[in-house]
Amino acid sequence: MEISGDAIAEAVLKEFEKWPAKRKPLMRSDGVREWVPLSGIVAQDKHGQLTCLAAATGMKCLPQNKISQARGVAIHDWHAEILAIRSLNRVLLDECHELAKTYDESNRFIRRRNREETTENHFQPFALNDEISLHMYCSEAPCGDASMELIMASQEDSTPWDLPSLSTNSPFTNSSKPSSLLHGRGHFSALGQVRGKPSRPDAPPTLSKSCSDKLALKQSTSLLSSLTSLLISPQNAYLTSLVLPSSQYSETACTRAFSSSGRLAPLKGKTWVGGYSFQEFKVLTTEKEFAYSRRQALKPGEKLVPSNIASISGLSPVDSETLIGGTLQGRKQFSLPGASRICKRRMWQLVLSVASIACQHVLINDRDNRKPEENEDKLVADHALVKSLKAKTYAEVKEGNLLKERMKVKREVRETALMGWVRNEGGEGFGPEELLRGN
Repeated sequence: MEISGDAIAEAVLKEFEKWPAKRKPLMRSDGVREWVPLSGIVAQDKHGQLTCLAAATGMKCLPQNKISQARGVAIHDWHAEILAIRSLNRVLLDECHELAKTYDESNRFIRRRNREETTENHFQPFALNDEISLHMYCSEAPCGDASMELIMASQEDSTPWDLPSLSTNSPFTNSSKPSSLLHGRGHFSALGQVRGKPSRPDAPPTLSKSCSDKLALKQSTSLLSSLTSLLISPQNAYLTSLVLPSSQYSETACTRAFSSSGRLAPLKGKTWVGGYSFQEFKVLTTEKEFAYSRRQALKPGEKLVPSNIASISGLSPVDSETLIGGTLQGRKQFSLPGASRICKRRMWQLVLSVASIACQHVLINDRDNRKPEENEDKLVADHALVKSLKAKTYAEVKEGNLLKERMKVKREVRETALMGWVRNEGGEGFGPEELLRGN
């Protein structure tokens, strides 16, 4: 069913309008206005009904020198696009949790997979309902490759800067992949390249990849995070379209950044084991503008500055949070009380809880085929999915056998299309004994 960019944008903008003023950018008394990017993910069902599953604002990330302190509590990257995806994962996991506690086969967004569907490598107990499509709206062009033409056009002198020590075999520029990760907006003549998040020149460096690069990777791995993909099949959890304001759309940049006609050409037609495939999204445009965008009208004497807060919302009021520095507003950074609902620790805890309930459901349905002496609690604990989630550390869960097919997909994409990807490692050595109480 066809859908317009305006309709997708409207669904996200209406969700933002519901937020209380304290979660929105400020208009300060000294004439300073704040701006912030907004992103959201919208589901379209078989009847054409649109539901904003997740929305987020934000524009910062942790520098590399603080990653080791995060330990699953602080979020590494709170750009709006990434927060929206993380919030979507939380919403879908909550839907799985509710479904797992019943004997129902499906709810509005999630269904159980039957035994005939599952295989050793495609084992997830849940899937998105058939005929649901997912769409993303961004109020600003995603940072990185999709915004390079806009960056060049905004310069007083758009002559590309000289590039040191770059070779000559990229199809998109006179330069190849750099020997190290390109800094956000730097060296804008290097097109088609993997880049780090943009930041002030005097800010500590980050290895967090640009939103363009992360969205490009999601066209192969799906919108699901590693742990969510242990529960939900990735097969139909891909973006169908990305919506940008017309003012933020460069056809040249988006084709290069996101399509099989650009830097993702090596992935065209690719399929992998486990429900993974290269699924190219369409880029649509909208004439609707976000009221707090960088392009908001200013009165004489007013000044525009970036907001330092980030916010998320989901399907229910309990999904809403405001973050500063990757931690809940008002809490000390990296402290356990500051852990967001979408941080690694809380997500791990929820996935483990859902897996245990889902496995118990399977065992109950299989009672006739079990030996009388077999203990149900032990069978749940010994189930491959539950055992993988009870690894000694979060890092070991991500590197576990059940995620090997996903790891192969990521490795191939990075080696053939998104070359120059430098992993942002660290801060994942925490164990299950450090999980938080409550969800």
